[in-house]
Amino acid sequence: MGTLLALEGAVAQGLLYAIMTLGVYITYKLLDFADLTVDGSFALGGCVSAILITVGMDPFTSLLIATLAGMASGVVTGFFNTVFKIPPILSGILTMLALYSINLRVMLGKANVPLGQEETIFTIIQKWIPIQTDLLVILIGLVIVVLVIAFMYWFFGTEVGSAIRATGNNADMIRALGVNTSWMKIIALLFSNGLVALSGALVTQYQQNASVTNGTGTIVVGLASVIIGEVIFGNRFNFIYKLSSVVIGSLIYRIVVALVLEAGLDTQDLKLFTAVFVALALAVPVFKQRIQRLSNRTGKPKKQQDSNESEQGGAPNDSTQ
Repeated sequence: MGTLLALEGAVAQGLLYAIMTLGVYITYKLLDFADLTVDGSFALGGCVSAILITVGMDPFTSLLIATLAGMASGVVTGFFNTVFKIPPILSGILTMLALYSINLRVMLGKANVPLGQEETIFTIIQKWIPIQTDLLVILIGLVIVVLVIAFMYWFFGTEVGSAIRATGNNADMIRALGVNTSWMKIIALLFSNGLVALSGALVTQYQQNASVTNGTGTIVVGLASVIIGEVIFGNRFNFIYKLSSVVIGSLIYRIVVALVLEAGLDTQDLKLFTAVFVALALAVPVFKQRIQRLSNRTGKPKKQQDSNESEQGGAPNDSTQ
């Protein structure tokens, strides 16, 4: 029974974190931009949503403002990279460092803000749909994820979306066609960090607690989910299946973590487990390539031997005739 409840909670969290993972997918896979702003923008979304709820704002409106705050952080990272020509990783680190202080300011100097008895979108909807909390979160998370995937599928099929994807594939080529790649990067970072902040706000309302350290390691979790989905499903499918695989990767990651904790792993070792798990996930494609090369090498001599035997076997028949 305990394991079943743990799995329900893992699926609920997996769907909420999947929104963040989709944001990471935009920068990591589509734009080919190593954005470390994620750790800061995830916490920013949670901090903004929590503090607005505590001052009496509607939880739904707080999600919108949290998303806009995340978008603003993405614009700052894009500005550092495109205007100041700071490398992508360093641009993200600078924004992430700034966001730590900004998050403390947002929460009025407090490191944690518990929501306690404050209403969230989940408690409000639970009044309309009186079901168990984790099941309700799964339902809401699934609806939001489907809407996000549908929007991304539409947006990246538009002229601007296609230009963003082309910027990630070959910036020089798309620049030669007259496209402003700086704007494409900023738009992608804006969109990505908006999703990350939305995810942070939803997770905060689900856990009913906001912390300036909530975003620590978020980029690692996002990359792990993207890689897991890619390893399982590969790159053979169309765009909407790739987006779905990212969500499934997030679910698998959360389920694995829940099962490991249920098996007795100390929570202080969770970061170590995450690092090892991500390293193995990243190494899987390399192992696959090496195994394929070895099988090709061993297969060629065998095929050559079979062809030689067939040629030798055919000679006597020709001579007898």
